[in-house]
Amino acid sequence: MGELPIGINIQEPRWDQSTFLGRARHFFTVTDPRNLLLSGSQLEASRNIVQNYRQLGTAYVSATTGAVATALGLKSLTKHLPTLVGRFVPFAAVAAANCINIPLMRQRELQVGIPVTDEEGQRLGHSVTAAKQGIFQVVVSRICMAIPAMAIPPLIMDTLEKKDFLKHRPWLGAPLQVGLVGFCLVFATPLCCALFPQRSSIHVSRLEPELRAQIHEQSPSTEVVYYNKGL
Repeated sequence: MGELPIGINIQEPRWDQSTFLGRARHFFTVTDPRNLLLSGSQLEASRNIVQNYRQLGTAYVSATTGAVATALGLKSLTKHLPTLVGRFVPFAAVAAANCINIPLMRQRELQVGIPVTDEEGQRLGHSVTAAKQGIFQVVVSRICMAIPAMAIPPLIMDTLEKKDFLKHRPWLGAPLQVGLVGFCLVFATPLCCALFPQRSSIHVSRLEPELRAQIHEQSPSTEVVYYNKGL
């Protein structure tokens, strides 16, 4: 039996996050459906291992209210439009809701900033500018993630519902649509999460003046800093 490697950093992904393939492998692991088969004790043990490395901030009530209001508003606007257009309302609602939910859930980061580090991981301060860039990247990833699941199934279902097969078996409509959405998400979730590096970078010149001056004082040679964009 081979020895376990030393110096494992559980805060970092196992694969190179500077490449799309490395990010895709990481998120295929994170979103692996086999995790549903794990027992409660196994999940609790895993949670205890990483709980000290996670920072979560939520504004649940505000985010949920915004998402519901967006969905209902769009639905009322498309009542008299063709059926196919109506099928894309969920995608528009999800896209708009992500633009509302993610900033609201991470509003503390927009107030106090997120940690930025040098290439070696030495913390240099907190940046609101980096937080805004990270949140923007997450919003784009989430919207792209919804495109396959919210755009492809409506087109397929609109075609199938005109065929005799589904006309004679209307009860197949719901499970078929759920299956199509699930199939799309299996691939869309990890691939879209991998669009941007988890450890993203930003040039020092784009940071806040106070932080920029602080970094120039602490580490004059540092031109690029790094931050965790979040999910």
